[in-house]
Amino acid sequence: MSAYQWFVFFLLIQIVHFLGTWKLYQSAGRKRWEAAIPVYNAIVLMKIIKRPTWWTVLLFLPIINLIMFPVIWVETLRSFGKRTALDTFLGIVTLGLYIYYVNYTQKLVYVSDRSLIPQNKTADTISSLLFAVIVATLVHTYLIQPFTIPTSSLEKSLLVGDFLFVSKMNYGARVPMTTIALPMVHDSIPLTKSKSYLIKPQLPYMRLPGIQNIERADIVVFNWPIDTVYKFFDTSKRRAYKPVDKKSNYVKRCVGVPGDNLSIKDGVVYIDGKVLQLSERAKPQYSYKIAFDGTTPVNLEYLFQDLSITDPAFFLNDTKRDTLFLSALTDLGAQKFKNTPGITAVIKQIAKEADNSVFPHINKWNRDNYGPIYIPEQGKIVPLNLETLPFYKSIITDYENNDLKVTGSEIRINGEVATTYTFGQNYYWMMGDNRHNSEDSRYWGFVPENHIVGKPVFIWLSIDPNGKGINKVRWDRVFTTVSGEGQPQSYFKLFLLGLVLFFVGEYFWKKRKEKNG
Repeated sequence: MSAYQWFVFFLLIQIVHFLGTWKLYQSAGRKRWEAAIPVYNAIVLMKIIKRPTWWTVLLFLPIINLIMFPVIWVETLRSFGKRTALDTFLGIVTLGLYIYYVNYTQKLVYVSDRSLIPQNKTADTISSLLFAVIVATLVHTYLIQPFTIPTSSLEKSLLVGDFLFVSKMNYGARVPMTTIALPMVHDSIPLTKSKSYLIKPQLPYMRLPGIQNIERADIVVFNWPIDTVYKFFDTSKRRAYKPVDKKSNYVKRCVGVPGDNLSIKDGVVYIDGKVLQLSERAKPQYSYKIAFDGTTPVNLEYLFQDLSITDPAFFLNDTKRDTLFLSALTDLGAQKFKNTPGITAVIKQIAKEADNSVFPHINKWNRDNYGPIYIPEQGKIVPLNLETLPFYKSIITDYENNDLKVTGSEIRINGEVATTYTFGQNYYWMMGDNRHNSEDSRYWGFVPENHIVGKPVFIWLSIDPNGKGINKVRWDRVFTTVSGEGQPQSYFKLFLLGLVLFFVGEYFWKKRKEKNG
């Protein structure tokens, strides 16, 4: 829905509200016109039902408001003496329209001194659960969201089994575009393959102010632009449509920001002709072929353990093992192998041939030798012709929703002949540190700004899939920061100390209170 369509929809909701509640407002001692003024009518309603004025804000927060509306309907009915279980059921199941029946057919008696204390334990429990869900949804949607790392594309920086807290505040929380969805779940209902949302209505893209911009080398969580998780919904099509904020979540490192000219030479990323500088924690890895002399014993187990290698792949030559392929080895690790007696060659596997699977699928580049390519910046104008179109076709049609038609050498956008294109938003280039085991921008292109989710800031737990017992937990990674200089430091011991001090302090506080009580 466009902004204009949402404005019309909003006005219709205000009319519906006025027609169904004006007598209630009047019965509560207010003026009937107060039920008709947008936003103000909600503030007045909070006063009528004896609830805090700040609840009004929650009514305008997508997803949060889905929980709040039923609460408001029930609270309104109870403020006019409709307290039975049937009243509550009808208020919710009719989506609040039961209030129309009360407004026009019932004798209205406003209960000005209504008690807000739940009448029984069940009601109290439900009230507490609703409050907990609202707070959790608010935090999850607009502040911090938990994620887990399922793949090794950022190996060494983030490991498979890391559980992260991702800040929505750093880059600015994105207001949910999908307005009707279950809270605190993503694209499907847990343990099912059913969608957790309705495709319509959709809000236009909006983002709250952030505290920083995305910078090169930042690790970023985003929605995968070309999400093709068709297995959830329609097995007859390769690509299933999903709203932007319901596309699968990916985490990669940003290596190109709007306005950059990016290229890759023998696996090394260059920005505007200069090597991209990464932090100490970033450790790019590549595939290597390692050859042995066949006679000198090599303690591979020690090397694997020292370099945290878990997936070596041997190729056998008849009866003897003489070649090792490693898919994720850093340059420092490669140097250690080179310095090991018995190893005759350590060869980085750099692609040389053109690969049509890499973006923009022009059979010109490959994963290790790529570009240069321009990272689009909002408001910038680029020439548009048959040679440049493959780079920007997805932007024009999928991300910025224009109608594109190509006839011979003529390009038309929204019916008009186009020789240039002006970008409507910023774009980013994302890559995994595990360069040869990462499905990233090299294969599917740019990440639009409206797909950005947040910034990983904290690892609160790390589970080793290959560990056993107490070693299943990577204790040195628990409570570590994701960004920063130097090697990660665990704050788990400080957390435990703070927890002990809290409970000890609470114990003595209670004892003192009982003594003075």
